[in-house]
Amino acid sequence: MTELTCIVCPKGCRLKVDEENHFEVAGASCPRGIAYGKKELTAPTRTVTTTVAIEGALHSRLPVKTSQEIDRALVKKAVEALKAVRVKAPVKTGEVVLKDVLGTGADFIAAKEMGRVPL
Repeated sequence: MTELTCIVCPKGCRLKVDEENHFEVAGASCPRGIAYGKKELTAPTRTVTTTVAIEGALHSRLPVKTSQEIDRALVKKAVEALKAVRVKAPVKTGEVVLKDVLGTGADFIAAKEMGRVPL
């Protein structure tokens, strides 16, 4: 039996997931909590948020995130893949910064608009 705190909504339900009984979930107050409990123990995924270097903008780092969740085991490698990326301003929110990260189908996209600063 594994105990988790559900992170799907602000309630933070205390879940108990029974691995020996088809990953049955107890303690969830909604169906999303049940799905989260099962998924967290069978195939955990995460949305990755980080920053990437940007040139020509007011700030030197641009916040980015994955367009969809990726396998939790790939998070560090995904962030490493961004170290070689340099973006040039201007950038619009949602613009793809790195396509198909590690073959996952997820893109890193800009999470903030950043205009170009005049020289």
